[in-house]
Amino acid sequence: MATDVELPSLGESVVEATIGVWLVKEGDRVEVDQPLVEVTTDKADAELPSPVAGVVEKILAAEGATVTVGTVVARIAEGASAGASTPTAAAAKPEAEPAKPASNAAADAPRATPVARKMAEEQGVDLASVQGSGDAGRVTKQDVARHGAAPQPPAAAPAPPAPRPSATRPAGGALPPYMTYALQEGDKVVPMSPLRRIVAEHMVLSKRTSPHVGTVAEIDMGAVASLRDAHKGGFKKQNGYSLTFLPFIVAATVKALREFPALNASVVEDSIIEKRDVNVGVAVETEKGLVVPVVRNADRFSLTGLAAAIEDLSSRARNRKILPDELRGGSFTISNPGRQGNLYGFAIINQPQVGILRMGEIVKRPVVRDLDGAEAIVVRPMMHLALSYDHRAVDGSPANGFLFRVRELLEEADFDL
Repeated sequence: MATDVELPSLGESVVEATIGVWLVKEGDRVEVDQPLVEVTTDKADAELPSPVAGVVEKILAAEGATVTVGTVVARIAEGASAGASTPTAAAAKPEAEPAKPASNAAADAPRATPVARKMAEEQGVDLASVQGSGDAGRVTKQDVARHGAAPQPPAAAPAPPAPRPSATRPAGGALPPYMTYALQEGDKVVPMSPLRRIVAEHMVLSKRTSPHVGTVAEIDMGAVASLRDAHKGGFKKQNGYSLTFLPFIVAATVKALREFPALNASVVEDSIIEKRDVNVGVAVETEKGLVVPVVRNADRFSLTGLAAAIEDLSSRARNRKILPDELRGGSFTISNPGRQGNLYGFAIINQPQVGILRMGEIVKRPVVRDLDGAEAIVVRPMMHLALSYDHRAVDGSPANGFLFRVRELLEEADFDL
């Protein structure tokens, strides 16, 4: 008997995935729960396990294909031996065609995600008239939303819509000569992984969607450093991991977000949604690329609780044990590039949020301070925090007020450990 292996639901709002790498080949013997294939969603990587023990009879989705939830990607012949013929109905009827990345629509139908198709149907939008910004020109729900909101040309003389650039190719299709490059001897070609392609698509979409504005604060981390030094030995002994500066940054940020709700928001059509919950995403670099696990209701944690949550999520993200639902629902993001973070840098907003805070390096530098009524040059541990914000939703005054408040909280260092 053959068992179908379907793409399961990999989290709320995840409707499709890209086939990454097959870990088995046709004819291989597999055991129950043995990983069969790596798949990539816009939330995380995952491995699909075998539901039964048997032999891989057929692989139905090629590497790089995008398939929807419920698609049969492989077929396992239960109880068969590797290399042996398996009892099938092939003699009675032709074998099923392999699953294709596109839907079952006609070959000339526009490529679109399932959500985009449903949205277009509900709004009466012809997908053929929508320019896709997704991978390989796939129409996304954002494309349908933009098409519906844009003024339509007069029916008498319709103007052809300008093509949208993909994540790796600008508008107009072919690259202009000044952007082309001919491979030279010794060059190394590194194909984009499925996760890297998705990240690229999202970054390009974010820059097209949000008018990014940046502002920087210089922060004296001396009080935080003293508090951390006084507790880091006992903290590590009690908890089993080091107390870093990141939980202090997160604690100050979530408190400031409560005071400046305009930064804890999203733009939805012509409205700005200020969110009830403060769910902070913390960017984590993994061997597969950047992922952003989310600390939910971060404003309800103590500093020690934040440190524990960040350590748990970061560790599981690096070990590829993070769940897709733990990578969604963020309302604000903090990016920590680590010890080699340089002075400062502006990160790209994680849509549909309206702000992201990027940490710089903490370095000792001479600064001027007022000591007993006299100005003096002293050496202090200084850090730059750079805020990128969406100018559609946030003006300069609340953005600067928010960042100034984060600075105040860190320089006061009134944290309970």
